[in-house]
Amino acid sequence: MNNAVVMNIQKYSIHDGPGIRTTVFFKGCPLDCWWCHNPESQNFNFELMFFKDKCSGCGLCAKKCKQEAISIKDSLAITDNSKCILCGKCSEVCINQARKLVGKEFSSKELMKEIKKDEIFYEESDGGVTFSGGEPLLQIEFLEEILKLCKEHGIHTTVDTSGYSDFSNFERIIEYTDLFLYDIKHLDDNMHKKYMGVSNKLIKENLKKLSDKNANIFVRVPIIRGINDDDKNIGETIEFLKDINISKLNLLPYHKMGMEKYSRISKKYKLTGEEKPSDDEMEKILLKFKELNTNIKIGG
Repeated sequence: MNNAVVMNIQKYSIHDGPGIRTTVFFKGCPLDCWWCHNPESQNFNFELMFFKDKCSGCGLCAKKCKQEAISIKDSLAITDNSKCILCGKCSEVCINQARKLVGKEFSSKELMKEIKKDEIFYEESDGGVTFSGGEPLLQIEFLEEILKLCKEHGIHTTVDTSGYSDFSNFERIIEYTDLFLYDIKHLDDNMHKKYMGVSNKLIKENLKKLSDKNANIFVRVPIIRGINDDDKNIGETIEFLKDINISKLNLLPYHKMGMEKYSRISKKYKLTGEEKPSDDEMEKILLKFKELNTNIKIGG
């Protein structure tokens, strides 16, 4: 069994499904959303995250690096990515925690051990474990195995997905997945390609197929001012969801909490950070979605 590459394990999560949950963030995603608040999850490979404001230029990382990939310039540790092998040794000696290796391999046994540490919270709150990302279905062999183990231990399972995967992967895990969190970001295919980097056709098809198989689905719609909050897209989204069997709909207003992460992994943030709709705008959008006659709320 191959190991999984995991970005983070978040304990005591209350926004990724019912109850108190442990959320496992897998690394790797086929989408490249402009507002992604976990840009370090997009690349499947390990990455070095550098917190420039924490670096004191002490040089301990440079001394530890056997590849000589780090140099101190103007009291700042600069990494030559062409030499760096992402061993993580520099982050281990950084006294200011200015360097962090993102990504860790887990076997299913190791990950299950982490998940079971919080079983008492799941039992008391009707919670469980959520597999998120990135896109967990990119590591389908491991995902299927860990979901089976969770069900064997009676742990509620949620898969948080972009929907961009071959449906055969969904078929492999439906039996072991109690809940799917499913994002619908834009109904216009050209706009979806622009802001997410891929077509939305597969995403829409898979949601319909999941619905036809009576899967338990919470749909989540991020609302980003100037991108998908216009009347046309809202109307088309509502019309599309009328034929989908969903248990709950969450409208998620844009936030810029992940904005600072981009520079830490040498990526450019493409939005201005001012795309959050006002409370009044969200309430108006909520009223429109209420014609779906399902459980709808603003936020996670």
